[in-house]
Amino acid sequence: MTVETIISICLGIGLAASVGFRVFLPLFALSLASYFDVWQLNESWLWIGSTPALITLGVATLVEIFAYFIPYIDNLLDSIAVPLAALAGTAVMLSTVADLSPVITWSLAIIAGGGTAAAVAGTSSATRLTSTATTGGLGNPLVSAVETGTSIVMSVLSIFLPILAAVLVLGIFIIIFKLYKKFKPAKT
Repeated sequence: MTVETIISICLGIGLAASVGFRVFLPLFALSLASYFDVWQLNESWLWIGSTPALITLGVATLVEIFAYFIPYIDNLLDSIAVPLAALAGTAVMLSTVADLSPVITWSLAIIAGGGTAAAVAGTSSATRLTSTATTGGLGNPLVSAVETGTSIVMSVLSIFLPILAAVLVLGIFIIIFKLYKKFKPAKT
């Protein structure tokens, strides 16, 4: 396994985690990176760097970001975000992983990409539901701002410092695990 392959896997994992916070923002960041030749995508995924894809993903990103600032609409979006995040996380991983056999690429894409995105999206959704229940939705814009900011930071780090992004994903998983252990109902 080459250094380029490891870096491409780290990029995919970082962007997949970012997809868990906002589905379209990391795809838009990847589109920008491809459009400006910052990152080379696999041959079958070059369309992501095209002008139509860039515009479409940019508009989708803006709509998604603003929609998440509307209480109760954000909860509605979360109901479809988890499966969409899993698909987008898989797609991001497929588009970035370099120099591996199709079996390994697809396995990584589904497990590491889709799994990472779904885990982050599920936790994000649970956080928003808790915010809605405890604040009547008034705290949801703050949750949305933190998620959007995290998605932006993770996307940028993934593109420019992919290994650091992968380490941060590990940190996010540790936080998720600790929160799960803290709020897990006791066995009776």
